Amino acid sequence: MNISVVVPLFNEDESLPELCAWIDKVMQKNNYSYEVLLIDDGSKDKSWEVVEQIAAENTNIKGIKFRRNYGKSAALNIGFAKAKGDVVITMDADLQDSPEEIPTLYNKIAVEGFDLVSGWKAKRYDPLTKTIPTKLFNWAARKASGIYLHDFNCGLKSYKNTVVKSVEVHGEMHRYIPVLAKWAGFSNITEKVVEHQSRKYGVTKFGLERFVNGFLDLLTITFVSRFGKKPMHFFGVLGTLMFMLGFGLFTYIGGAKLYAMFAAVPAENIANMSGFYIALTAMVIGVQLFLAGFIAEMISRNAYDRNNYQVEKEV
Repeated sequence: MNISVVVPLFNEDESLPELCAWIDKVMQKNNYSYEVLLIDDGSKDKSWEVVEQIAAENTNIKGIKFRRNYGKSAALNIGFAKAKGDVVITMDADLQDSPEEIPTLYNKIAVEGFDLVSGWKAKRYDPLTKTIPTKLFNWAARKASGIYLHDFNCGLKSYKNTVVKSVEVHGEMHRYIPVLAKWAGFSNITEKVVEHQSRKYGVTKFGLERFVNGFLDLLTITFVSRFGKKPMHFFGVLGTLMFMLGFGLFTYIGGAKLYAMFAAVPAENIANMSGFYIALTAMVIGVQLFLAGFIAEMISRNAYDRNNYQVEKEV
């Protein structure tokens, strides 16, 4: 099979018939063998009834329904697990992603050999309250991940099948699939300018809180990707530096006090000096950080996937 199209959806009953007909038209025009996986993320409208009707009319279209709303990451994760196509393409169900982009996205993977192609909506039809935070978020993601994409959160992406089978998307990590792919060893990542269409039906399902969650997830994925299998390299170094800083300050204060005692020079009581408490606090924090790293290292060494390495080829 050439292509699997994974479409997460939540309360999109109006757009689904038009979207599926549009996808089928593009596939037939290019003679692709394909499947469309519609992942209903606990919709409260008639989306599932529409999915059942479309699937009954077109055997290339399949539906999966969650009992409740788990989020976009969960929908993508199960879609990736079910996908059978050589190239997997994701798009949103609100018709803001154009199926006309499918042939180019497919060729960039199947012909040009990229591992992952991310869409870039260079011209957006969103209000400033959404575009400005998006630009700030993408800037921070580029700096933290080292992957220079203009639009990490674009729903329109294409992947090699091996990529989606090698990443696990959970929480709200769907924004950082390129980072997860790079972490799994797929570094041949590029982007393509895609058309962004204004919303035709309904309203957006995401609020401003997604940007706060996005930055928190960015901190998480950055830390996990760099120190997930070696947490002692972070906590241990930071804890040692804090302890040495506190110990050095304490040594200086204590040494000055001992010198004053032996030289019979009046000196302030150590317990009345703010530097003493700063030094003590730094040493305590340093020990705590070191122990946190030690505990994290023990947990990491006993994790079920501690030796889960991606093997590309064997001879």
